[in-house]
Amino acid sequence: MKKHALVLAALVALTAGTALAHGFQAGPVDIEHPWARATAPSAPNGSAYMVLSTHGPDSDRLLSASTPVADKAELHTHLMDNGVMKMRQVDAIEVSPGSPTALQPGGLHVMLFGLKQPLAPGKAFPLTLTFEKAGPVTVQVDVQSAGSAAPSHGGAGGPQAGGTQHKH
Repeated sequence: MKKHALVLAALVALTAGTALAHGFQAGPVDIEHPWARATAPSAPNGSAYMVLSTHGPDSDRLLSASTPVADKAELHTHLMDNGVMKMRQVDAIEVSPGSPTALQPGGLHVMLFGLKQPLAPGKAFPLTLTFEKAGPVTVQVDVQSAGSAAPSHGGAGGPQAGGTQHKH
């Protein structure tokens, strides 16, 4: 009986640690706080953001992204062109040791084209990121309110939805 209680306690501890995580890993690449802004019901597109870093000795590159919530996902940046801010697709996003790469509004981001349904606040969705060296990893993207400038760290849909419970 005691043996079963210890096994159950160990399983609960392991599960709780996983459910409370707000970061993901692909080899030496860390993916922190994946999030997106909520979209209007008629919006055809959205964006996803996060912070990428590597604790390995070598750089890596984010090559692509995909998700079942959109027809297509592309890596993008914003550029100033004759005083006008424009979005441009990029071939890859560099991740260098000791220098986190922020994917954020107004900068690098994952553009989601052809949303199959609106991104609703409090929900989460899967996003598969493919790195040149570390390979693919699927993360859960928390959907924040439409006006958010950064992730709230409060979670999206709780552990069942892959959301986070981390609070600062």
